[in-house]
Amino acid sequence: MSAQTTGSRIPRLALVGVFGGLFCGYVGLSAVIPVLPGFVRERYGASDVAVGLVVMATAFTALLVRPVAGHLADRHGHRLVMLAGALIIAVGGVLYFLPLGVAGLVPLRLLLGVGEAALFTAGAVWTVALAPHERRGQLIGLYGVSMWGGISAGTFLGAAMLPLGYGAVWAFSGAAALVGLLLISASPVHARAGRRGEVPGEISDGEVSGGTVSGGGSSGDGQRGTGPAGGGRGSGHRLLVRPALLPGTALALAAAGYVGLAAFVVLHLRARGIDSGVAVLSCFSAVYAGTRLFIGHLPDRLGPRRVAVWCGIGEAAGLLVVAAAPNLPVALIGSVITGVGFSLLHPSLSLMVMDLADPAEQGAAIGAYTSFWDLGLALWGPLIGAVATGFGYPAVFVAGAACAVAAVAVALRVRRPAVRPATTG
Repeated sequence: MSAQTTGSRIPRLALVGVFGGLFCGYVGLSAVIPVLPGFVRERYGASDVAVGLVVMATAFTALLVRPVAGHLADRHGHRLVMLAGALIIAVGGVLYFLPLGVAGLVPLRLLLGVGEAALFTAGAVWTVALAPHERRGQLIGLYGVSMWGGISAGTFLGAAMLPLGYGAVWAFSGAAALVGLLLISASPVHARAGRRGEVPGEISDGEVSGGTVSGGGSSGDGQRGTGPAGGGRGSGHRLLVRPALLPGTALALAAAGYVGLAAFVVLHLRARGIDSGVAVLSCFSAVYAGTRLFIGHLPDRLGPRRVAVWCGIGEAAGLLVVAAAPNLPVALIGSVITGVGFSLLHPSLSLMVMDLADPAEQGAAIGAYTSFWDLGLALWGPLIGAVATGFGYPAVFVAGAACAVAAVAVALRVRRPAVRPATTG
């Protein structure tokens, strides 16, 4: 049996641990979100600015730490860094019990941002390392579904537990992360086929060089290629990896449409006398998850460049439909188109990063790439709000569509990986 055939099998048990650990970690992180603003205001009499600072502090450290977490995963192993992230989140749930005050809650939330960055980034690179080459995009997409599922479940359960008291929410937050830690610990380590000259079976889960990129990338036209030959000078030591810059910029641009939809679609439709605008968001979320579940293999099959282009165009078209929607059914159609396009854009761009990144820098590349999502949310929140104030709600979705088209233009500038001749045996 050839190495390629052997490598095509999915290590399901390992992925259950990785996906389950991510899901539980995000349940723990998100359970406190719906109750934290009320807690800070009720217990400490905090201002709106202080409430916002406490809630959003995690995003700041997550943005900065993701490349560092990826670099550490490259050097010390995905499992170790992912376990550290889950442990930090679990400890954070316990620390909420302390009378910290606002001055203590902000550092606690900053610490939890470190945990979130470590959990997500190490798990993402671990998923890529475990995935068969021809199913990387699909599994990256499903990994994202696990994260969003954890966020949705966590916020719902946290709000549902509030009548039992804040202590119940804090305990649940820590317990959920501990379950995630146990799942990650139970995930078996799978050796991957190494590069030419390496001995199969001697590669740990932390050594991405035995993973996917060294086995050949996938260009926008489905051609197989490799990252930079020879590993590149200084491999594994750069935190802002060049292959992540253009795909990350495209991801940040595409985030404008998501921010506009999440923040203003209800107000936009209400201004037109259309109730049930929340249904548009629910439809978008369902389509987003369903697309990854049922057609998440398309970036692998058709090539990430091609799918990224069509996804960006689809996101733009859907947002324009929402902008012009005269009634709820048309707005729902727009949300479906937007959801399909936006859903596969991230895994497509991720594949483009993986195809170009040096094997020894995959963690840092994924970390840097995902940081652009945090950066996009941070930038577009106030900017899209300014667009709504100055030009009205429809302009929010037109601006989002323009950014999606710009994301396509940036994605097309990502260079193709070097093509190598197919080998036999």
